[in-house]
Amino acid sequence: MRLTLLLALALFLTPAGSAAAKSGVETTGDALRIAIPAAAYGATFLADDAEGRRQLYFSFAANMAATYALKYAVNKERPNGEPYSFPSGHTSVSFQGASFVHIRYGLMYAGPLYLGAAFTGYSRVDAEKHYVEDVLAGAALGVLCSMLLADRHHDLALMPFVEPGALGLRVDARW
Repeated sequence: MRLTLLLALALFLTPAGSAAAKSGVETTGDALRIAIPAAAYGATFLADDAEGRRQLYFSFAANMAATYALKYAVNKERPNGEPYSFPSGHTSVSFQGASFVHIRYGLMYAGPLYLGAAFTGYSRVDAEKHYVEDVLAGAALGVLCSMLLADRHHDLALMPFVEPGALGLRVDARW
């Protein structure tokens, strides 16, 4: 409940930019790329989790560094003709925040954030700022940074898995 309120507050306080020149889908995606990491940051305070906040700082910084290093190294043209399409920074930061909450606090809290992150990726393709592969790479990069630099906060975690011929939930527990 508190996380939902924090997400709503972050959306309300997020500047929309020049909304007159943007579609509602693009404006919402722009807002979510700020609101989702803000919600992840706020969750560390709600959980009184200083170690989680430190992990969020590192995973966020690593994600941004990797995203911009790839943007400049690949220098792929966007669908609208602008430079630096690959990977999508909006999507990487959104999925980094959602996956951080998932890894640290559980899927129950991250579900709405993943939906928002997926919408952010959709908004980038819809606005012709990115190709689908840019969005998929951004999502993978954001999740990878959280997976490598965040640990779960509780002793029990549910993690979805996908393997050839199998889909399910894995239960991890600390003893």
